Amino acid sequence: MYPGPDDPIGVAVVDDHPIWRDGMAEKLTAAGFTVTGTAGDGAQALRLVRATRPRVVLLDLHLPDLPGAEVTRRLLAADASIRVLVLSASGERQDVLDAVGAGATGYLVKSARLDEVLAAVRRAAAGEAVFTPGLAGLVLGEYQRLVDAPAQVAAPRLTARETEVLRLVAKGLTYREIAERLTLSHRTVQNHVQNTLTKLQLHNKAQLVRYALEQGLD
Repeated sequence: MYPGPDDPIGVAVVDDHPIWRDGMAEKLTAAGFTVTGTAGDGAQALRLVRATRPRVVLLDLHLPDLPGAEVTRRLLAADASIRVLVLSASGERQDVLDAVGAGATGYLVKSARLDEVLAAVRRAAAGEAVFTPGLAGLVLGEYQRLVDAPAQVAAPRLTARETEVLRLVAKGLTYREIAERLTLSHRTVQNHVQNTLTKLQLHNKAQLVRYALEQGLD
């Protein structure tokens, strides 16, 4: 379910160009989002997100100190519930795959219209994968390659608990809801999901749900 108008979405804006960064922050605020802060490099972004806990991080891929993919990886390692939406000038294949591989929820190029960016932030906050038209096919093609790969090797073995968590993820439960149902800590659920992603060679929750559905785990 999309957050409603009375449930403002917290967004952090990370970009090394001050004019673009501040302008986007103003546009997000005008559209009803809550901008929790802005950052000009990866280190600032990590500190900002840790302090303000936004729901979505709007992230430029090319930062002066850390690659955007590495920032994404570190953000999600600290809090897997954060949604990272990359907004980059680059639409290069490797940049897109690096971002998705690190766990980004979506990837837009900066030529996107403002209304497209605002809609993408709301969709990312709801857990949807969002991509600039033309890039979705690239990501799906890579996903299909990963899904087909296990046919050539032994299927990865999940523990009973990992399978149980995966089934609940596929049903659409949040990590917190899964933790309550299974009497586990939120962090333990996150660890089970991350271990499952690693074993299945998948990159994010959207791919994990698709895998679970294909395996009949819903």
